[in-house]
Amino acid sequence: MKIPNGLKPLIDDGMVDTVVRRLKSGKEASVFIVAAGGELRCAKVYKEAQQRGFHKLAQYQEGRKTRSSRDTRAMGRRGRHGRKVQEAEWQNAEVQALYRLVAAGVRVPAPYLVHEGVLLMELVRDAHGDPAPRLNDMDFDADQARTWHGFMMTQIVRMLCAGLIHGDLSEFNVLVDAAGPVIIDLPQAVDAAGNNNARAMLERDVNNMRACFGRVAPELLETDYAREIWKLYEAGELTPESTLTGRFIPDLTVPDVDGVLQHIDEERREAEERLRRRQDADAA
Repeated sequence: MKIPNGLKPLIDDGMVDTVVRRLKSGKEASVFIVAAGGELRCAKVYKEAQQRGFHKLAQYQEGRKTRSSRDTRAMGRRGRHGRKVQEAEWQNAEVQALYRLVAAGVRVPAPYLVHEGVLLMELVRDAHGDPAPRLNDMDFDADQARTWHGFMMTQIVRMLCAGLIHGDLSEFNVLVDAAGPVIIDLPQAVDAAGNNNARAMLERDVNNMRACFGRVAPELLETDYAREIWKLYEAGELTPESTLTGRFIPDLTVPDVDGVLQHIDEERREAEERLRRRQDADAA
C-alpha cells in the first residue's frame, strides 16, 4: 500500500520495513499494521490537535509534569511553542503509561518507541494470529461476562495502584486476544493523585465495564465496585491483591457541626486571650 505521510520517517530511519495495511482510524489516531525486524507490529499515528475529536484535553492533562517550567508557561500561553509542547506531551503520555502498566502487570500492548508522532507497539492478536477484535464486536454469554468483568476490575485496580486511571475506558478500548481482555488507547491516562477529576473518571471507567458486561449478566448492574475501589485507595489500603466484593456501604454518620463550631470558637477565644496577655506584658 501507499506509505502514509506519518509513517515515512520510520521507513526512512529503518524502524519500519513495510506498511501492511490500515487497521483502524479513530478520533485521535490512525493505526496501521507494519512489518519491523521480521515481526508484525502496530504503528499508531497521532492526529494533530485540530484534527482530533477528543474534547476536554486540559481536564485529562491536569497533574502531569512537563519537562521544564518554560514548557509549562508556554502551554499556558497557548502559542506555537506551547501547542508543540502539548502535542509532544499528549503523544509521550501513552508510551509512558504503557511502560508503567506493563511493569505493574496490567495487560496492555507492549510499547517499543515513539518517533515523529508515531507510537510503535505490539500487535495484539487473537487465537488465529489475526488482529484481536474489540470487546464491543464480540458475543459472549453470562459466564464469560462475569469472568471478564472480574478480570477488568483487577486490571483497573492494578492501574490505580500504579498511579493511573485510564480515563476513557469502554468496550471500544478493550481488545480480546487468546488469553482475554487487553486494555488499549491510553494517551489521556489520568494521574490519580494529581488530578481533581480522578475519582469521577475512575467511576466512569468502572461503570462503563459494568454496563457492558451487565447486558448479559444483569446481576453485575447491582454492583458498586467504583466507590469500593476508591474508598480503599483513599484510605491507602488498596493493593493489587485487594479482595473486592462489589458492595459499598456509605458512611451515614452525621457530622457534629455544632461541636466543630464550638471547638473553633474556643480556639479563637484562647488566641484572643493569649494576645491580650502579651499586650498587657508589653505595656508593663
